[in-house]
Amino acid sequence: MRNLNKEFENHKIDYKLLLDYGFKKINNEYIYQKNIGNDKFKIEVIINEDNMLSKVIDILNNEEYILVDLKTTLGEYASKIKEEYEFIINDIIAKCSFIDSFKSKQTKKIIDYIKEKYHNELEFLWPNSLDTAVFRCSNTNKWYGVVMTIEKDKLGFEDTTKVEIINLKYQKDKIDNLVDNKLFFRGYHMNKKSWITIILDESVNINKIYKLIDNSYSLVD
Repeated sequence: MRNLNKEFENHKIDYKLLLDYGFKKINNEYIYQKNIGNDKFKIEVIINEDNMLSKVIDILNNEEYILVDLKTTLGEYASKIKEEYEFIINDIIAKCSFIDSFKSKQTKKIIDYIKEKYHNELEFLWPNSLDTAVFRCSNTNKWYGVVMTIEKDKLGFEDTTKVEIINLKYQKDKIDNLVDNKLFFRGYHMNKKSWITIILDESVNINKIYKLIDNSYSLVD
């Protein structure tokens, strides 16, 4: 049996969507079954609060078909079964969950603030980098915010703890007066002449961040 917790990492399950997809709720578990391989095999996915598990069953023998979880090169037949299996797992992730990479309270407040005021949502532009996402102005298609998870030493600290940050546009002629390398930093991985970085760890008041978001938006709108 395969543990899917890694596949669902940085995703949050929508249990209503599981039911819409075809899962059945039995006690505290959501169970999905589907025949594949010309009805010779059956996929079973089991999701509960603690674990997400899946397996392929050989229907004729009623035994788990473990070849689909081997990392070695498989024959054509087994490869075809594995391909169907992987497609369904990825389809469930895509259709029954949403990306939930960022955990800090301030990040979540910012996401809600921008959604309510500007009707923009985080865009994850790099499928293999779910620790980076952007806010884009609907009118101009330009970025005005970049949320990232980085190690704190990237901003000049000795601490290597991972923190969530937001990069925002800022006026070039005023940026020197704002940056103090304690609360406000020059843009990480951005143009340092026109972007600032803020650590989302409550060190900067959220209302101050909202005003800086509004300012950033005005510069690209």
